[in-house]
Amino acid sequence: MRSPDVDALKRRGRGMTSPRTRNRMVARLARQGIRDSGVLEVMAQEPRHLFVDEALAHRAYEDSPLPIGFGQTLSSPFIVARMTELVRQEAPERVLELGTGSGYQALLLSRLVPAVYSVERIAALHRRAARRLAELGSSARLRVSDGTQGWAEAAPFDVILLTACARALPEALLEQLSDGGRLIAPLETPDGEQSLVQVRRQGRTFERRRLASVRFVPLLEGVVE
Repeated sequence: MRSPDVDALKRRGRGMTSPRTRNRMVARLARQGIRDSGVLEVMAQEPRHLFVDEALAHRAYEDSPLPIGFGQTLSSPFIVARMTELVRQEAPERVLELGTGSGYQALLLSRLVPAVYSVERIAALHRRAARRLAELGSSARLRVSDGTQGWAEAAPFDVILLTACARALPEALLEQLSDGGRLIAPLETPDGEQSLVQVRRQGRTFERRRLASVRFVPLLEGVVE
């Protein structure tokens, strides 16, 4: 049985994982242009260092992505903050995240959005994220599934957020957007460049806008048990 005191200390962190380090990360994010105070506040509170291997915990608040196994990464704090900020701009009630990964982005979203659903195609990552999120009291609903198919039973969603790069936007995801909803996704061009784009649904019309250059792992089909 775990000791509540040990768990509280682990969650709080110390040294390079301490609240002071988190506050320095948040100050850096504000200088980089993150303006949403709700996003900054929740990132100052939540223990990003628990979402990477213990050997990398001291690097959790650096401005860089970190490996989480299975060829996947935890995106840099800036990318996580920016994508969470974009989600918040819609004041959504229901959000679908595709690519649970470590579970860190799902944790932040669950603190800021009433209903969060998150899909992961790699079963081992799903189990690890589910355990962490349960320990931290997150309300995010998770499942193992092919992310390109979304979560049809729970649709429609006000925002769908992809945390892996697609070469084309899956039709199933566009269909699961609510009218007026927004899809935020890294998208790869034929020449291999990646851009963060947002797609807004207006009836049967989908308006696309490029936001920034990014670098994400590829969006893959199927499930890895």
